[in-house]
Amino acid sequence: MNDILTPRLRLRRFRPTDAPIFVQYRNDAQLAEYQTWGAMDDVSAQALIAATSVAPIHNPGGVQIAVALRENDSLIGDCYLRLQDNEQAEIGYTLARAYHGQSYASEAVRALLQFCFGELRLHRVIAQVACANARSVALLARLGLRREGHFRQSFRYHGVWQDEYLYAILREEWRGV
Repeated sequence: MNDILTPRLRLRRFRPTDAPIFVQYRNDAQLAEYQTWGAMDDVSAQALIAATSVAPIHNPGGVQIAVALRENDSLIGDCYLRLQDNEQAEIGYTLARAYHGQSYASEAVRALLQFCFGELRLHRVIAQVACANARSVALLARLGLRREGHFRQSFRYHGVWQDEYLYAILREEWRGV
């Protein structure tokens, strides 16, 4: 995968030097409130970065894509892309809290969707989001994804069953909003 550039961001492969920042935001309890991953130490972060930095885009388990500021290439978050087949994919995203409220998530997800529908020529992209994650729900709607499902108690987080929504968009609906 080549870098994906936006006016302010660079979506790229992870690098070993990203590990300290990656560990820092992935261990932020408030940020992880709606995520299924748990705390991460330096060793597991380095292993994940090493594996995902060379994984093919069609990796069965998906790939993590670093989101960095274009001006200085500093890591601010990551996106997830899992191709379900050659026509459909699931996406996800996480940004360090210091970068919330500045439209970086919208910019990163928009770029990822453009990559999915443009370069990969996918038919459909989905995203699953905790129903209680109002900011993420709003982001997906703003980008033109439609709510297709409401799954009751579909994942467990800290021992509590949570509801989630399924959002999706077709290539023919994508306008690069």
